[in-house]
Amino acid sequence: MFLNLLEGSNASNPNQWVSWVLIGVLVVAMVVVMFFMNRRSKKQRQEAEDMINAVKPGNKVKTIGGVCGIVVEVDPEENTFVLETGSESTGKCYMKFDRQAILMSDAVADKTAAPASTGEPFEEQPAEAASEPAEPAETAESGEEAKDAEKNDKEEKSE
Repeated sequence: MFLNLLEGSNASNPNQWVSWVLIGVLVVAMVVVMFFMNRRSKKQRQEAEDMINAVKPGNKVKTIGGVCGIVVEVDPEENTFVLETGSESTGKCYMKFDRQAILMSDAVADKTAAPASTGEPFEEQPAEAASEPAEPAETAESGEEAKDAEKNDKEEKSE
């Protein structure tokens, strides 16, 4: 029915609208793919930046040039770090690299960000109140007293 309406308006090429719909679908698909690719690359870039910023002395690092070693010093002002390579038997070597040269590291980024403020101030309980155990509603009875109490309850119910 819809095709018949379009045929009347454009008698020379009745299937022209199909090509426009196809082009529109392809454009929308490309935009969606580009959006998701951009999100993924942004996430990877943020993870790499967090890993680089988490590097501290003592972390094992592999540079983009393939040099592996242990970080000895990090200079945030110059954005560099000093890497110790080698061992006692082969001889140690110290090299200075730009922090962007880090490819892999065993450093873990601290993702424990402060929770969002709810507007209400957080009230901390005093240490004494927090450390005291809550008292039970009833005190525990010894085994024999508990059995006697059960017998008394049964006798009262049966009467």
